[in-house]
Amino acid sequence: MAITGMNHAVLYVRDARKTAAFYHDVLGFETIIEGPPGSFVFMRAPASENHHDIAFFTIGEKAKASEAGAKTVGMYHIAWEVPTLEALAGVRERLLKAGALKGASDHGANKSLYALDPDGLEFEVMWLVPPEHWGDEAHQAIVRPLDLDAEIRRFAVVSGS
Repeated sequence: MAITGMNHAVLYVRDARKTAAFYHDVLGFETIIEGPPGSFVFMRAPASENHHDIAFFTIGEKAKASEAGAKTVGMYHIAWEVPTLEALAGVRERLLKAGALKGASDHGANKSLYALDPDGLEFEVMWLVPPEHWGDEAHQAIVRPLDLDAEIRRFAVVSGS
């Protein structure tokens, strides 16, 4: 068996249309399929060649907040990759404007923003440092504050901008 990567994620949310609007407005995702009447929405990331990258299924406004990680097992977050640090800076501004940005971390091999969707489900938007620049940090679990502007200067030639 040879798994080639993750294809898509499916999330239960209070209101699939509301969540889809957030993903569209903040991250640029496009709706591929919408079920009647807003029971589900399948979406694709802006530069994806996939049929869909994420789907949302409505379970109703009375649904409790996820307790995954606090009281129950469950998924921590999904990570979306951008091609450049400048693109990551653009996402940062959109997340800030939406009031969704939760944090930013430098993990050595990747530079990450963390945010919450309308249901409080966490997701990550990250830029992967090219492997030839990982150095000694390649196999370390690193969490340090992200200075995105400094990283943009540091990787100006490498990040493809």
